[in-house]
Amino acid sequence: MLRLLRLLAFPISVIYGVVVHARNLLFDVGVFRSRSFDTPVVCVGNLSVGGTGKTPMIEFLVRLLGNHKIAILSRGYKRKSEGFVLAGPEHTVHDLGDEPFQLHRKFMEVAVAVDADRQHGIAQLAKTVNPDLILLDDAFQHRKVRPHFSILLTAYYTLYVDDWYLPTGNLRDSKREARRADVIIVTKCPEHMTEEKREEILNKLGPMPNQKVLFAHLGYDNAVKSSGPEQHLLEQLRGKNIALVTGIARPEPLVRFLQSKGIDFQHFKFRDHHDFSDKDIASFKDFDMILTTEKDYVRLMGRLDNLFYLEVAHRFAERDKRIMEERLKALF
Repeated sequence: MLRLLRLLAFPISVIYGVVVHARNLLFDVGVFRSRSFDTPVVCVGNLSVGGTGKTPMIEFLVRLLGNHKIAILSRGYKRKSEGFVLAGPEHTVHDLGDEPFQLHRKFMEVAVAVDADRQHGIAQLAKTVNPDLILLDDAFQHRKVRPHFSILLTAYYTLYVDDWYLPTGNLRDSKREARRADVIIVTKCPEHMTEEKREEILNKLGPMPNQKVLFAHLGYDNAVKSSGPEQHLLEQLRGKNIALVTGIARPEPLVRFLQSKGIDFQHFKFRDHHDFSDKDIASFKDFDMILTTEKDYVRLMGRLDNLFYLEVAHRFAERDKRIMEERLKALF
């Protein structure tokens, strides 16, 4: 039914595509202006809606650039605050949004801020924090800022070159805009990928001579965690009555991973950034364990006693990691 509705919406997607092309053209010819900043800005984003692993990529960059003073700026999707907010101990997930709050909770030494106006947010961070570098989360399509380095993410099973504009497809920007990326990262790849498959994807993406295409797979932790010291190895979850609760764009890799570990569960699948109601929680609170993603955990913690999350990270082949390091070193 959903597929049929998407096909029927094809005329709307054509109009959407025309508007996207017109907007990008106005930036290209200088009618709309992009602003650059003295502080190096690294943009992480995608051409489609959700599901490419932007937050784990921000985490990867924070760890990679750990010797520098880093700040993170996000829009703060679905937050209940307004304007510029610099995360502090008094702020909650409602003030920042789920992903920025997750980053703030995990990297207390990193300045995390939210602002829908990216230009204003960068200026405020430069003035109040004076970082060596700002990571701009989910901003590839926000051309009012001209970043020093752009990372474009595309998922292995849903490459942007095979997609179409919203609402028929998932593209929110033109495929042609991939040319603005310095690095294109294919995320959620199989862990063991052949050179032939890499070459096949390279040929499909057709990168510019100055662009590098890198490949990453998802690596899950071997234990589930909570806010306290309690942890459980994955092998200890077998035979338990488990609810898997997800409010992310594409939970399929997590589902496949848990199944591969012989873990049985009932999957409660919600839309990305879902705001869990009391009725939702009542439907899964009586399970032995409620397992969720780290992003969902920050929206559910404090409301359930038996709640645990499984960490995930992007993992690169050593040669691809070296390329990222070399490219980013040039910013300092």
